[in-house]
Amino acid sequence: MRALSIISNTFDAWGAKLLDLLFYTKDLILMSYLSVRAVILDETQGLRAILSVVSAQIYFTGFQALPIISVLALASGSIVIMQSNLQLNFLGGNEMIGNLLVVIIVREISPLLTALVVIARSGTAVASEIGNMRVNKEIEALESMSINPLSYIVFPRLIGGLISVMCLAFYFIVVSLIGGFIVTKLVHDMPLAFYLDSLAQAFAGEDVILFVVKNAFSGIFIFVICCYQGFSVKRSPHEVPQVTTRAVMNSILYVMGFNLTVTTLFYLNQLVKIGVL
Repeated sequence: MRALSIISNTFDAWGAKLLDLLFYTKDLILMSYLSVRAVILDETQGLRAILSVVSAQIYFTGFQALPIISVLALASGSIVIMQSNLQLNFLGGNEMIGNLLVVIIVREISPLLTALVVIARSGTAVASEIGNMRVNKEIEALESMSINPLSYIVFPRLIGGLISVMCLAFYFIVVSLIGGFIVTKLVHDMPLAFYLDSLAQAFAGEDVILFVVKNAFSGIFIFVICCYQGFSVKRSPHEVPQVTTRAVMNSILYVMGFNLTVTTLFYLNQLVKIGVL
């Protein structure tokens, strides 16, 4: 009986966590929908005001992140290219280097590292900024002027985050594949024509779909999570660091969980296509 009670309590605990996750995801989706709806229906603030916030978010999230993205992309590309080339030389399959780079960099490393950089830089800033606005009653001041916080605060950050993550991920891929090749060229001779031809043959339509799906999800959900956590602050300034930490943890869990799910479904579909499953 004691063993059954322990098992039952365990299932109850996991069930409660799953329900909390579902309700939390529902709240995030609802906030995204209401922010878009507010922009369409609310005419209090003009398009110019919203675009100014969007452009500021793109500048902070996208442009100012270029140096750290460049370093990570160059290091990742160089390491992956050198290791791939070394291992393929032993196996006699140099023509497969393009496929390996597309699988590792384009499909997996680029969206994941880009999302983590955005979470660390912009996610923390957005959550703490909105939390402090809540504490200082700036959001109530906007509402008193008939300005919807969802259209003026949340929507521009979602759009700016989406554009920034997509552009940063594309930039990451370009720097990884081109810059990584240049660095590799210094230690190992590889013909440029062979390298480019191998990459061209490796790219497929599925890579574009995976790129768009993964990075669009990251761009939207990172910022809706951070906005949601920022709005959850009540009155005390001591809540701001707590909601910021929670925003970072939840963003990482959602991004990694989604990327893992999409990758798993993609490769299961590939196995079905070739008849393995």
